[in-house]
Amino acid sequence: MKVLVQRVRQAGVLVDGTEVASIGSGALLFIGVFCGDTLEDARHLAGKTAKLRIFNDEQGRLNCAIDAVSGSFLAVSQFTLCADCRKGSRPSYADAASPEEGRKLYDHYVEELRAQGHTVETGLFGANMLVELQNDGPVTVMLDSSLRRRSA
Repeated sequence: MKVLVQRVRQAGVLVDGTEVASIGSGALLFIGVFCGDTLEDARHLAGKTAKLRIFNDEQGRLNCAIDAVSGSFLAVSQFTLCADCRKGSRPSYADAASPEEGRKLYDHYVEELRAQGHTVETGLFGANMLVELQNDGPVTVMLDSSLRRRSA
């Protein structure tokens, strides 16, 4: 499972011209689920996301987690994070989880963040979305559950 975290001043999602979610200051989360990912991967990455120190402290250093700045999360499913670009110029998505499994783990990840007391808005799973954001910094970090398994 991969989560691309972008610190934002604001972000929103439109589907067919209608806004389905928006946040002010916080983090936009693009979530890709791979074949073989587990509920434990989703739980682990939700914990990592919530504690990720990508917000400025009083000295302007990246030293605070989202709760210190009263920020929100906007979670957007993005199977293209599962792209394999090693061969040719057309990405393969063979390693992406099925839509059913992807939805289950995406929902679990979101619920884990909410269970920790965070405000989480969501895009529309599987929809063609227009994502608008004002990247702050820019600060962009990739979290990858497969790295946890490799180092264990």
